[in-house]
Amino acid sequence: MIALRKFAITVLATITLSLVAIAPASAYAPVDIVHTERVQVGPYNLTVGFSTWPIRAMRSLDFTFMPDGGIADKTGTLRMVGPAFKNWRRNAPFVRHPRKRDSWGLDILAIDDPGTYSIRFTLDGPLGHGEGALDGLEVLDQPGPPLPLSWTIASLPLLGLLAFLAVAWRRTRPGRQPLPL
Repeated sequence: MIALRKFAITVLATITLSLVAIAPASAYAPVDIVHTERVQVGPYNLTVGFSTWPIRAMRSLDFTFMPDGGIADKTGTLRMVGPAFKNWRRNAPFVRHPRKRDSWGLDILAIDDPGTYSIRFTLDGPLGHGEGALDGLEVLDQPGPPLPLSWTIASLPLLGLLAFLAVAWRRTRPGRQPLPL
């Protein structure tokens, strides 16, 4: 009877914790667009939205792409051109943004290198085929300290833990303890 009671409490606690953990995931805030650019892609007007402005290297941001009239009857591709995307030769198809479902987008993309970028678009829809580009997109240097310094500072606790374990291992010498009789 006691074992059954403990089992029931454990199952109830597991279910409760699972529901509590799910709640923040379902309450994701929508994408906050802080800057937009208008691009003419053939016969279509496309609004490109950025969740962070100005754009900085190695910092995640969301891109949204919204043609006038919505995305329901249109398809298209995009291609990023710039210092970090030299090898990105293919056109990637537009996909729905995972948190802004009424538009196309890229979720939490980080651009690795500063420099000047452009995004090339193709759109197909009821008005026909269109091509266009957003040129002159400046990406600034990464915020904060340089990466080697950040990694060095972040690894100090791990190095301290390893030193502590080495000292503890040497003092106790588990392989040399006498066996109990």
